Amino acid sequence: MKETYIYPAIFDYASDGISVSFPDLPGCFTCGDNEEEAVRNAKEAMALHISGMEDDGDVIPEPTPISKIKVEDNQIVVPIEVWMPYYRSGIKTVYVKKTLTIPSWLNSVAERSKINFSQVLQEALKEKLGIREYKQ
Repeated sequence: MKETYIYPAIFDYASDGISVSFPDLPGCFTCGDNEEEAVRNAKEAMALHISGMEDDGDVIPEPTPISKIKVEDNQIVVPIEVWMPYYRSGIKTVYVKKTLTIPSWLNSVAERSKINFSQVLQEALKEKLGIREYKQ
């Protein structure tokens, strides 16, 4: 897996905003009300799309050179770059709710001490399992 991907995106300008598509990533679309939002959304859409392809074991295509892409008058080509470690960590960190049982006295003491139960459980599990950082 690569750390950085750069793909050309086609920004299609219309009266209601900017539509964004990626010629090399079929099915990867987004939009924005302005260019800043369109770029931000394009990065996120591209990162999610590529992450899904990586998870599925799909071949990640080579990007088409910008000079080879033909656009219409209301369109421009914008190179979009994403640094995947940032997006992968956010995508993979999904939290699940766990129900557990502890003695009432321990619960009372912990609550009086303003203990964050989720944080303590995460730290204890990491220590017990010998994990420092989540590795994909």
